[in-house]
Amino acid sequence: MLFENMIMAFHAIKGNKMRSFLTMLGIIIGIGSVISIVSIGDTMRFMVSDLYKNVGVTLATVHIWPTDGSEMRQSDYFNLDEIDRIKEVFGDEISYIDSYASADADVVAGRKKAKFNFEGINANYTDVQKINILHGRNLSEADVKGRKNNIVIEEKGAKALFGKVNAVGETLRSTIYGATYDFNVVGVYRKEQSPLEAMVGGLNETQYAYLPNTLLTWPNDNIYFIRLYAKEGSNMEAFSRKFCAYLANKKNRKPEDIQFQSIISEMGDTDNAMGGLSAAVGGIAAISLLVGGIGIMNIMLVSVTERTREIGIRKALGAKTADVMIQFLTESAVLSAMGGMIGILLGAGIVMAGGALMGISVVVKPSVVITAVGFSALVGVFFGIYPASKAAQKDPIDALRFE
Repeated sequence: MLFENMIMAFHAIKGNKMRSFLTMLGIIIGIGSVISIVSIGDTMRFMVSDLYKNVGVTLATVHIWPTDGSEMRQSDYFNLDEIDRIKEVFGDEISYIDSYASADADVVAGRKKAKFNFEGINANYTDVQKINILHGRNLSEADVKGRKNNIVIEEKGAKALFGKVNAVGETLRSTIYGATYDFNVVGVYRKEQSPLEAMVGGLNETQYAYLPNTLLTWPNDNIYFIRLYAKEGSNMEAFSRKFCAYLANKKNRKPEDIQFQSIISEMGDTDNAMGGLSAAVGGIAAISLLVGGIGIMNIMLVSVTERTREIGIRKALGAKTADVMIQFLTESAVLSAMGGMIGILLGAGIVMAGGALMGISVVVKPSVVITAVGFSALVGVFFGIYPASKAAQKDPIDALRFE
Protein backbone atom coordinates (compact mmCIF):
# COMPACT_ATOMS: atom_id res chain seq x y z
CA MET A 1 0.00 0.00 0.00
CA LEU A 2 2.78 2.42 0.93
CA PHE A 3 4.64 1.61 -2.30
CA GLU A 4 1.51 2.32 -4.36
CA ASN A 5 0.99 5.62 -2.53
CA MET A 6 4.58 6.63 -3.24
CA ILE A 7 4.15 5.84 -6.95
CA MET A 8 0.99 7.94 -7.02
CA ALA A 9 2.82 10.74 -5.22
CA PHE A 10 5.63 10.72 -7.80
CA HIS A 11 3.10 10.81 -10.62
CA ALA A 12 1.34 13.79 -9.02
CA ILE A 13 4.65 15.64 -8.58
CA LYS A 14 5.70 14.81 -12.16
CA GLY A 15 2.37 16.08 -13.48
CA ASN A 16 3.00 19.54 -11.97
CA LYS A 17 6.80 19.95 -12.22
CA MET A 18 7.08 23.70 -11.90
CA ARG A 19 4.52 23.96 -9.10
CA SER A 20 6.17 21.09 -7.24
CA PHE A 21 9.61 22.68 -7.59
CA LEU A 22 8.41 26.05 -6.34
CA THR A 23 6.73 24.26 -3.43
CA MET A 24 9.97 22.46 -2.59
CA LEU A 25 12.03 25.66 -2.85
CA GLY A 26 11.41 26.68 0.77
CA ILE A 27 12.53 23.23 1.97
CA ILE A 28 15.54 23.29 -0.37
CA ILE A 29 16.69 26.68 0.93
CA GLY A 30 16.00 25.75 4.54
CA ILE A 31 17.78 22.38 4.51
CA GLY A 32 20.61 23.76 2.34
CA SER A 33 21.14 26.62 4.80
CA VAL A 34 21.13 24.31 7.82
CA ILE A 35 23.55 21.84 6.22
CA SER A 36 25.87 24.66 5.12
CA ILE A 37 25.92 26.43 8.49
CA VAL A 38 26.28 23.25 10.57
CA SER A 39 29.02 21.95 8.26
CA ILE A 40 30.92 25.25 8.36
CA GLY A 41 30.61 25.23 12.15
CA ASP A 42 31.84 21.63 12.40
CA THR A 43 34.70 22.40 10.01
CA MET A 44 35.77 25.41 12.09
CA ARG A 45 35.55 23.33 15.28
CA PHE A 46 37.73 20.67 13.67
CA MET A 47 40.26 23.27 12.52
CA VAL A 48 40.41 24.89 15.97
CA SER A 49 40.77 21.45 17.59
CA ASP A 50 43.56 20.68 15.12
CA LEU A 51 45.21 23.98 16.02
CA TYR A 52 45.13 23.17 19.73
CA LYS A 53 46.53 19.71 19.07
CA ASN A 54 49.32 21.31 17.05
CA VAL A 55 50.12 23.59 19.99
CA GLY A 56 50.01 20.65 22.40
CA VAL A 57 47.13 19.42 24.57
CA THR A 58 49.32 19.21 27.69
CA LEU A 59 50.40 22.85 27.44
CA ALA A 60 49.66 25.11 30.42
CA THR A 61 50.66 28.58 31.58
CA VAL A 62 51.00 29.47 35.24
CA HIS A 63 51.17 32.78 37.06
CA ILE A 64 50.31 34.18 40.48
CA TRP A 65 47.46 36.63 40.94
CA PRO A 66 46.14 37.39 44.45
CA THR A 67 42.39 36.68 44.55
CA ASP A 68 41.89 38.84 47.66
CA GLY A 69 42.82 42.02 45.78
CA SER A 70 46.16 42.48 47.53
CA GLU A 71 49.26 43.76 45.72
CA MET A 72 51.72 41.49 43.95
CA ARG A 73 54.82 40.74 46.01
CA GLN A 74 58.34 40.49 44.64
CA SER A 75 58.34 36.84 45.68
CA ASP A 76 55.32 36.22 43.43
CA TYR A 77 57.61 36.43 40.42
CA PHE A 78 59.68 33.47 39.32
CA ASN A 79 63.35 33.25 38.45
CA LEU A 80 65.42 30.81 36.40
CA ASP A 81 66.61 28.92 39.48
CA GLU A 82 63.01 28.33 40.58
CA ILE A 83 62.12 27.04 37.14
CA ASP A 84 65.04 24.59 37.28
CA ARG A 85 63.90 23.52 40.77
CA ILE A 86 60.35 22.88 39.54
CA LYS A 87 61.73 20.67 36.80
CA GLU A 88 63.72 18.68 39.35
CA VAL A 89 60.78 18.27 41.75
CA PHE A 90 58.29 17.12 39.13
CA GLY A 91 60.79 15.10 37.12
CA ASP A 92 59.16 13.09 34.35
CA GLU A 93 55.75 14.68 35.01
CA ILE A 94 56.94 17.75 33.08
CA SER A 95 58.23 17.33 29.54
CA TYR A 96 59.20 20.97 29.08
CA ILE A 97 59.25 24.25 31.03
CA ASP A 98 60.43 27.79 30.30
CA SER A 99 59.80 31.45 31.11
CA TYR A 100 57.20 31.93 28.33
CA ALA A 101 59.08 35.02 27.22
CA SER A 102 58.48 36.69 23.87
CA ALA A 103 58.92 40.10 22.26
CA ASP A 104 57.86 41.93 19.11
CA ALA A 105 60.50 44.15 17.52
CA ASP A 106 61.75 45.61 14.26
CA VAL A 107 64.68 43.79 12.67
CA VAL A 108 67.25 45.23 10.29
CA ALA A 109 69.59 43.27 8.02
CA GLY A 110 71.50 45.51 5.60
CA ARG A 111 68.87 47.60 3.85
CA LYS A 112 66.04 45.19 4.62
CA LYS A 113 63.66 45.70 7.54
CA ALA A 114 60.91 43.45 8.91
CA LYS A 115 58.73 43.00 11.97
CA PHE A 116 59.61 39.92 14.01
CA ASN A 117 58.11 38.04 16.89
CA PHE A 118 60.89 36.56 19.01
CA GLU A 119 59.95 33.55 21.11
CA GLY A 120 62.29 32.56 23.91
CA ILE A 121 62.80 28.81 24.23
CA ASN A 122 65.00 26.26 25.95
CA ALA A 123 67.17 23.80 24.09
CA ASN A 124 64.73 20.88 24.44
CA TYR A 125 61.75 22.74 22.94
CA THR A 126 61.74 20.26 20.06
CA ASP A 127 60.67 17.58 22.58
CA VAL A 128 57.18 19.11 22.59
CA GLN A 129 57.00 21.02 19.30
CA LYS A 130 57.88 19.75 15.86
CA ILE A 131 60.40 22.16 14.30
CA ASN A 132 61.83 21.11 10.97
CA ILE A 133 65.38 22.52 10.74
CA LEU A 134 66.10 23.16 7.06
CA HIS A 135 69.59 24.58 7.44
CA GLY A 136 72.03 24.84 10.34
CA ARG A 137 71.01 23.72 13.81
CA ASN A 138 68.62 24.35 16.66
CA LEU A 139 69.51 26.32 19.79
CA SER A 140 71.75 24.39 22.20
CA GLU A 141 72.01 24.22 25.99
CA ALA A 142 75.15 26.35 25.72
CA ASP A 143 73.22 29.03 23.80
CA VAL A 144 70.58 29.19 26.54
CA LYS A 145 72.83 29.08 29.59
CA GLY A 146 75.40 31.42 28.05
CA ARG A 147 72.74 33.91 26.88
CA LYS A 148 74.34 33.84 23.44
CA ASN A 149 73.04 36.07 20.68
CA ASN A 150 72.21 33.11 18.46
CA ILE A 151 68.90 32.85 16.67
CA VAL A 152 66.89 30.38 14.59
CA ILE A 153 64.58 32.06 12.08
CA GLU A 154 61.61 30.79 10.10
CA GLU A 155 62.22 30.31 6.37
CA LYS A 156 59.84 33.10 5.31
CA GLY A 157 61.72 35.51 7.56
CA ALA A 158 65.01 34.39 6.01
CA LYS A 159 63.65 35.11 2.53
CA ALA A 160 62.26 38.50 3.61
CA LEU A 161 65.57 39.66 5.11
CA PHE A 162 68.22 37.92 3.03
CA GLY A 163 66.41 36.87 -0.14
CA LYS A 164 67.29 33.21 0.45
CA VAL A 165 66.29 30.32 2.70
CA ASN A 166 69.80 29.29 3.75
CA ALA A 167 70.64 32.31 5.91
CA VAL A 168 72.95 30.44 8.31
CA GLY A 169 75.93 32.66 9.16
CA GLU A 170 74.07 35.90 8.42
CA THR A 171 73.53 38.57 11.07
CA LEU A 172 70.61 40.82 11.92
CA ARG A 173 70.09 43.62 14.40
CA SER A 174 67.15 44.34 16.71
CA THR A 175 66.36 46.33 19.84
CA ILE A 176 64.52 44.36 22.51
CA TYR A 177 63.44 45.89 25.83
CA GLY A 178 65.81 48.83 25.24
CA ALA A 179 68.89 46.67 24.52
CA THR A 180 70.29 46.38 20.97
CA TYR A 181 71.55 42.97 19.83
CA ASP A 182 73.40 41.69 16.81
CA PHE A 183 72.04 38.18 16.32
CA ASN A 184 73.84 35.37 14.53
CA VAL A 185 71.59 33.10 12.47
CA VAL A 186 72.51 29.53 13.42
CA GLY A 187 69.50 27.82 11.90
CA VAL A 188 66.53 28.18 9.57
CA TYR A 189 63.37 26.20 10.29
CA ARG A 190 59.98 25.36 8.91
CA LYS A 191 57.24 24.69 11.42
CA GLU A 192 54.35 22.43 10.44
CA GLN A 193 51.12 24.41 10.41
CA SER A 194 47.46 23.49 10.68
CA PRO A 195 45.12 24.78 7.91
CA LEU A 196 43.86 27.51 10.25
CA GLU A 197 47.41 28.63 11.10
CA ALA A 198 48.29 28.68 7.40
CA MET A 199 45.21 30.81 6.65
CA VAL A 200 45.94 33.30 9.43
CA GLY A 201 49.65 33.29 8.70
CA GLY A 202 48.99 34.21 5.08
CA LEU A 203 47.45 37.50 6.25
CA ASN A 204 50.14 38.23 8.84
CA GLU A 205 53.27 40.14 7.83
CA THR A 206 55.08 39.40 11.10
CA GLN A 207 58.03 36.99 10.83
CA TYR A 208 59.01 34.52 13.53
CA ALA A 209 62.22 33.44 15.21
CA TYR A 210 63.45 31.52 18.26
CA LEU A 211 66.15 32.76 20.58
CA PRO A 212 67.38 31.69 24.04
CA ASN A 213 64.66 32.51 26.57
CA THR A 214 67.38 33.71 28.95
CA LEU A 215 67.97 36.73 26.70
CA LEU A 216 64.37 37.85 27.22
CA THR A 217 64.46 37.54 31.02
CA TRP A 218 67.64 39.62 31.31
CA PRO A 219 68.67 41.74 33.21
CA ASN A 220 66.59 41.13 36.38
CA ASP A 221 65.16 37.66 35.58
CA ASN A 222 61.75 38.58 37.02
CA ILE A 223 59.44 36.09 35.34
CA TYR A 224 55.68 36.55 35.56
CA PHE A 225 54.52 33.56 33.50
CA ILE A 226 55.72 29.96 33.40
CA ARG A 227 54.99 27.84 30.35
CA LEU A 228 55.06 24.07 30.75
CA TYR A 229 54.11 20.90 28.97
CA ALA A 230 53.01 18.06 31.21
CA LYS A 231 53.89 14.50 30.28
CA GLU A 232 51.85 13.26 27.32
CA GLY A 233 48.67 11.56 28.47
CA SER A 234 48.62 13.38 31.83
CA ASN A 235 45.37 14.09 33.63
CA MET A 236 45.66 17.87 33.47
CA GLU A 237 43.09 18.47 36.21
CA ALA A 238 44.93 16.25 38.71
CA PHE A 239 48.29 17.66 37.62
CA SER A 240 47.08 21.25 38.07
CA ARG A 241 45.92 20.54 41.64
CA LYS A 242 49.30 19.05 42.53
CA PHE A 243 51.24 21.83 40.81
CA CYS A 244 49.19 24.63 42.39
CA ALA A 245 49.55 23.08 45.85
CA TYR A 246 53.33 22.97 45.41
CA LEU A 247 53.58 26.60 44.25
CA ALA A 248 51.18 27.83 46.96
CA ASN A 249 53.44 26.29 49.57
CA LYS A 250 56.63 27.68 48.03
CA LYS A 251 55.23 31.16 47.42
CA ASN A 252 53.25 31.36 50.67
CA ARG A 253 50.04 31.86 48.75
CA LYS A 254 46.61 30.23 48.75
CA PRO A 255 46.07 27.56 46.06
CA GLU A 256 43.39 29.75 44.43
CA ASP A 257 46.03 32.48 43.94
CA ILE A 258 47.88 30.19 41.52
CA GLN A 259 46.39 30.73 38.08
CA PHE A 260 46.81 27.50 36.13
CA GLN A 261 45.46 27.81 32.57
CA SER A 262 45.61 24.61 30.54
CA ILE A 263 45.13 24.45 26.80
CA ILE A 264 42.80 21.46 27.18
CA SER A 265 40.41 23.53 29.32
CA GLU A 266 40.56 26.43 26.87
CA MET A 267 39.98 23.97 24.04
CA GLY A 268 36.81 22.68 25.72
CA ASP A 269 35.48 26.19 26.35
CA THR A 270 36.15 27.24 22.76
CA ASP A 271 34.53 24.10 21.35
CA ASN A 272 31.43 24.59 23.52
CA ALA A 273 31.16 28.24 22.48
CA MET A 274 31.53 27.43 18.78
CA GLY A 275 29.11 24.52 19.06
CA GLY A 276 26.52 26.75 20.74
CA LEU A 277 26.97 29.49 18.13
CA SER A 278 26.67 26.97 15.28
CA ALA A 279 23.49 25.51 16.79
CA ALA A 280 21.98 28.97 17.31
CA VAL A 281 22.69 30.13 13.75
CA GLY A 282 21.53 26.76 12.39
CA GLY A 283 18.32 27.15 14.38
CA ILE A 284 17.71 30.56 12.86
CA ALA A 285 18.29 29.12 9.39
CA ALA A 286 15.83 26.32 10.20
CA ILE A 287 13.05 28.91 10.47
CA SER A 288 12.97 28.88 6.68
CA LEU A 289 11.75 25.28 6.99
CA LEU A 290 8.60 26.67 8.59
CA VAL A 291 8.06 28.83 5.52
CA GLY A 292 8.67 25.79 3.32
CA GLY A 293 6.17 23.76 5.37
CA ILE A 294 3.50 26.43 4.97
CA GLY A 295 4.16 26.36 1.23
CA ILE A 296 3.61 22.60 1.19
CA MET A 297 0.35 22.96 3.16
CA ASN A 298 -0.84 25.61 0.72
CA ILE A 299 -0.12 23.57 -2.39
CA MET A 300 -1.62 20.42 -0.88
CA LEU A 301 -4.86 22.30 -0.14
CA VAL A 302 -4.91 23.39 -3.78
CA SER A 303 -4.25 19.80 -4.84
CA VAL A 304 -7.10 18.51 -2.66
CA THR A 305 -9.48 20.99 -4.30
CA GLU A 306 -8.29 20.09 -7.82
CA ARG A 307 -8.58 16.35 -7.15
CA THR A 308 -11.96 16.38 -5.40
CA ARG A 309 -13.54 14.25 -8.12
CA GLU A 310 -10.63 11.77 -7.94
CA ILE A 311 -11.20 11.47 -4.19
CA GLY A 312 -14.91 10.82 -4.75
CA ILE A 313 -14.18 8.07 -7.30
CA ARG A 314 -11.68 6.37 -4.94
CA LYS A 315 -14.19 6.44 -2.07
CA ALA A 316 -16.99 5.20 -4.31
CA LEU A 317 -14.76 2.25 -5.29
CA GLY A 318 -14.23 1.33 -1.63
CA ALA A 319 -11.26 3.41 -0.45
CA LYS A 320 -11.45 4.09 3.27
CA THR A 321 -11.03 7.50 4.88
CA ALA A 322 -7.63 6.37 6.23
CA ASP A 323 -6.52 5.30 2.71
CA VAL A 324 -7.22 8.75 1.28
CA MET A 325 -5.52 10.46 4.21
CA ILE A 326 -2.39 8.27 3.90
CA GLN A 327 -2.26 8.95 0.14
CA PHE A 328 -2.08 12.72 0.61
CA LEU A 329 0.24 12.48 3.61
CA THR A 330 2.60 10.32 1.54
CA GLU A 331 2.53 12.83 -1.28
CA SER A 332 3.30 15.66 1.13
CA ALA A 333 6.16 13.70 2.77
CA VAL A 334 7.66 12.71 -0.60
CA LEU A 335 7.50 16.30 -1.83
CA SER A 336 9.25 17.54 1.32
CA ALA A 337 11.85 14.73 1.38
CA MET A 338 12.79 15.40 -2.24
CA GLY A 339 13.25 19.06 -1.41
CA GLY A 340 15.35 18.03 1.59
CA MET A 341 17.63 15.82 -0.53
CA ILE A 342 18.12 18.56 -3.11
CA GLY A 343 18.86 20.99 -0.25
CA ILE A 344 21.45 18.60 1.19
CA LEU A 345 23.21 18.29 -2.17
CA LEU A 346 23.13 22.07 -2.59
CA GLY A 347 24.34 22.85 0.95
CA ALA A 348 27.06 20.18 1.02
CA GLY A 349 28.14 21.12 -2.50
CA ILE A 350 28.57 24.79 -1.59
CA VAL A 351 30.59 23.94 1.53
CA MET A 352 32.81 21.45 -0.32
CA ALA A 353 33.40 23.85 -3.20
CA GLY A 354 34.34 26.60 -0.74
CA GLY A 355 36.67 24.20 1.09
CA ALA A 356 38.33 23.18 -2.17
CA LEU A 357 38.91 26.82 -3.13
CA MET A 358 40.43 27.59 0.29
CA GLY A 359 42.41 24.35 0.40
CA ILE A 360 40.85 23.02 3.60
CA SER A 361 39.08 19.77 4.43
CA VAL A 362 35.40 20.26 5.20
CA VAL A 363 33.35 18.23 7.67
CA VAL A 364 29.89 17.05 6.59
CA LYS A 365 28.62 14.61 9.19
CA PRO A 366 26.42 11.73 7.93
CA SER A 367 24.29 12.07 11.08
CA VAL A 368 23.46 15.67 10.11
CA VAL A 369 22.52 14.58 6.58
CA ILE A 370 20.28 11.74 7.83
CA THR A 371 18.65 14.05 10.39
CA ALA A 372 18.05 16.68 7.70
CA VAL A 373 16.32 14.20 5.37
CA GLY A 374 14.19 12.82 8.21
CA PHE A 375 13.31 16.26 9.48
CA SER A 376 12.30 17.48 6.02
CA ALA A 377 10.00 14.45 5.64
CA LEU A 378 8.48 15.16 9.07
CA VAL A 379 7.87 18.77 8.02
CA GLY A 380 5.97 17.43 5.01
CA VAL A 381 3.92 15.06 7.16
CA PHE A 382 3.18 17.71 9.80
CA PHE A 383 2.06 20.35 7.32
CA GLY A 384 0.27 17.76 5.21
CA ILE A 385 -1.98 16.54 8.03
CA TYR A 386 -4.61 19.26 7.59
CA PRO A 387 -4.91 18.99 3.77
CA ALA A 388 -4.92 15.17 4.00
CA SER A 389 -7.57 15.27 6.71
CA LYS A 390 -9.68 17.64 4.63
CA ALA A 391 -9.40 15.32 1.63
CA ALA A 392 -10.26 12.22 3.67
CA GLN A 393 -13.39 13.80 5.16
CA LYS A 394 -14.97 14.67 1.82
CA ASP A 395 -18.34 13.09 1.18
CA PRO A 396 -18.03 10.79 -1.89
CA ILE A 397 -21.39 11.91 -3.35
CA ASP A 398 -20.53 15.60 -3.09
CA ALA A 399 -17.04 14.84 -4.43
CA LEU A 400 -18.45 13.07 -7.49
CA ARG A 401 -20.70 16.05 -8.20
CA PHE A 402 -17.69 18.41 -8.13
CA GLU A 403 -16.81 19.95 -11.52
